[in-house]
Amino acid sequence: MAVAEVVVVGSCMTDLVSLTRRLPKPGETIHGQKFFTGYGGKGANQCVQAARLGAKTSMICKVGKDSFGYDYIENFKKNGIPIEFVGQAEDAATGAASIIVNGEGQNFIVIVAGANLLLDIGDLKRAAHVITRAKVMVCQLEVTPSVSLEALKMAHTGGVKTLFNPAPALTDLDPQFYTYSDIICCNESEAEILTGIAVGNPEDAGRVGLALLERGCKTAVVTLGPEGCVVVSTKELIPKHVPTKKVTAVDTTGAGDSFVGALAFYLAYYPALPLEEMLRKANFIATISVQATGTQSSFPYRKDLPQDLF
Repeated sequence: MAVAEVVVVGSCMTDLVSLTRRLPKPGETIHGQKFFTGYGGKGANQCVQAARLGAKTSMICKVGKDSFGYDYIENFKKNGIPIEFVGQAEDAATGAASIIVNGEGQNFIVIVAGANLLLDIGDLKRAAHVITRAKVMVCQLEVTPSVSLEALKMAHTGGVKTLFNPAPALTDLDPQFYTYSDIICCNESEAEILTGIAVGNPEDAGRVGLALLERGCKTAVVTLGPEGCVVVSTKELIPKHVPTKKVTAVDTTGAGDSFVGALAFYLAYYPALPLEEMLRKANFIATISVQATGTQSSFPYRKDLPQDLF
């Protein structure tokens, strides 16, 4: 098997998406305009976006032995992602996310992790040769946190660049997550849960970044939706705002994952590129994703993007 340059340890979810004019109030039933299912889960999303940009990837995850699980395996194959480490659990359903999106593209999401929580250290050990030979390893928090932490340790100890997306964020995150993460990438709400600092503008995001560096990571990136992102690293303790072009968002679901997947791709394939340049390109790719509905269905392919990104 060809060596995977980008390895993702994380979640797969089936998205059950309802489009409505507005979000319902508690106890209220409203009519939606459209329903569809899609492929989601932060880990798989990030892996699919990296693969669509041309990365050789590997996904380490668990789905159920149910129709959603079999469909997900087919989805990985379609995206050119090897399924060697996609386990199927007998005793849990494939993870599912119920998503409601309103007319402005804002969303409510409820996730039931299911089989994702059965991914264990044994699964990582079986994939150790792939993890330790990668250029970049990506983790999130939709699988059991101790499994993500072990994956970061394995990769970091093996000299692999680690990219950690602490989502969904935990207030009591194990401090080792910071020391084993070369780059931590979080959005405004995750930033506030992790640090207690509310993020309303790039200055606040810079303060969050510095707080994360103090906890031991080398580089912190805080994404700001339509405002782009802010980056700060131990090399240069001055936060930098990397803005992005304004677009009309149709559906922001998965935009953060598109960004993380794109960043992983650039870290693996263009390591000499300045980080700010990588972030500018990742911003651009994420803005493409918000202009179409669905999660992975909105992620662009390399052939459809301006070639100066590569």
